[in-house]
Amino acid sequence: MTTTQPQARRRPPASKWQWPLAVAVIALAAVPVVLRYLVFWPLDQWQVDVEVYREAGVSIMTGRPIYAAMTEAPQLLPFTYPPFAAILAIPLAWVPFGVAGWLWTAAQVAATAAIVWYAGWRLIHRAGPWVPLALAALVAPMLWLHPVSDGIRFGQVNAFMVLACLMDLRRPRPGLLKWVPPGVLVGLAMSIKLTPGVFVVHYLVNRRWREAATAVGTAVGVTLGSWVLLPEASFAFWGGALQDPARLGPNFGTSNQSMRGFLLRVGPEGLAGTAIWLVLVAIVGWFGFRLARQMWLRDDSIGEVAVVGLLACLLSPVAWIHHYHWIVVVIFALLGARPWQRSVGAAGTSTWRSRRLVAGVVVAVWFLCRMPWWGISYLNHPEWPELPGRILQNADVAGGLVALGLLWWVNRDEPDDVSSSDSSFLPYKVESA
Repeated sequence: MTTTQPQARRRPPASKWQWPLAVAVIALAAVPVVLRYLVFWPLDQWQVDVEVYREAGVSIMTGRPIYAAMTEAPQLLPFTYPPFAAILAIPLAWVPFGVAGWLWTAAQVAATAAIVWYAGWRLIHRAGPWVPLALAALVAPMLWLHPVSDGIRFGQVNAFMVLACLMDLRRPRPGLLKWVPPGVLVGLAMSIKLTPGVFVVHYLVNRRWREAATAVGTAVGVTLGSWVLLPEASFAFWGGALQDPARLGPNFGTSNQSMRGFLLRVGPEGLAGTAIWLVLVAIVGWFGFRLARQMWLRDDSIGEVAVVGLLACLLSPVAWIHHYHWIVVVIFALLGARPWQRSVGAAGTSTWRSRRLVAGVVVAVWFLCRMPWWGISYLNHPEWPELPGRILQNADVAGGLVALGLLWWVNRDEPDDVSSSDSSFLPYKVESA
C-alpha cells in the first residue's frame, strides 16, 4: 500500500436554488432591524449619518463650504470626515435622501454578509454543498448585534471600513485583490476615517515595512489628490475641523465606549484621568499588539484582524457603539475552523476545542444585548444602587476587553495546525492508498 501526497478535491457545487434562498434568508433576517430603524423610526432621526454624507456631496456639487454646512434641524450635524470621504459621497447627492437611506442600508447588510464570508470561511466551507445556507444562517445573528444594528440605525460607514481592512489582511488573499498590493485598502480606509491607522502601527510593530509604506503612501496620495480637487475644504478640515472636539459631540456620553469614554463617565477628571487613560492605553496596547503579532506568526489572519480591530475601539479617544462592528470578525476568530472538535495540545495534552465555541457564543450574546442602554434606563432610577447601572452603561468597553482576553485564551496552548490557521481555507484534503 502506497501513500500519496494529500490532494485537494473540489467542493461539491451548491444547488442553483441555494444562493437565491440564502439572499432571501439574509433579507428576512434584516427585517426586524429595518422595520425598527427605517420604517417605524422617527423621521427627525432617520438615517442621520447618511444625511451628513449626502449633504457633503451636495456641498461639493453646489459650491457650498463642506465643513460649515449642517444637516437640517433638529439634528444640525456637521460633516466630520476628510475631504476624500466627501468626494465619495457625491453619488448620494444624485438621488433623493429617502432613496439614499434605503440603498445605504442594503449596502450595509451586503457588506456585513461579505465580512461573515471572509472572516468565517474556515467554518463555512465545512458545510460542503450547503455553503450558501450556512452563510445565511451565520449572517442572520450578526445583523442583530448591537453595534451592527446601531450602524444600520444611523447609516454608518463602519461595515465598509471593517470589510476593507479584513480583505486587505486576510490570507489567502481574496481573488478580487489579485493585483492590489497589501496595504492599499487599509490606506483607503484611513483616507475616509482615521481609526484604521491602528493597522499601520501593527505593521510597524511587526516590521512589515512594505505594507506600512503602501498603506501610508495610499492615504497620503489620496489626501493630496483630494487637496488638489478641494483645496479650501482640505484647509478647513486639516487646519481646523479635525482639531474641533465639539464636532464629535459629547465624549462622555454612553455612546462613547472607548476606555477614555469610560473614564470620562466614572472619573477621575482632569490630569489624573488623562494619566490613568494613558497608562491603560499602554497596557492594553502592549498586550493587544503582542497578541496580534502572535496571530500573524501563526498565520491566523482572521484573529490578527480581530485583535487590531478591537484595539482601534479600545485605544481610540472616541469609539461609538457602532464602531464595534469589528465584533463580527472577533466572533469568527474565536470560533476558528472546528470549534466543536477535540484536539491534542502543543504539550501533548488532550484539550477540548469547544472552548472556542463557548468563547464565540459568550461574545455574540454579550453584544446581542443592548447593555449600555439598559444601564441608562437603570440610572434613571436614582433610588436604585448606582453600581449595577454603571457596569451596564460601560458594558461594551468591558466586552471589548473580555473579547481580547478570550482571543488569547482560545489560542493558548493550541498547536499551529490546520484547525486554527488559515491553511484550513484549503478544504477536503484526503490521502489515497
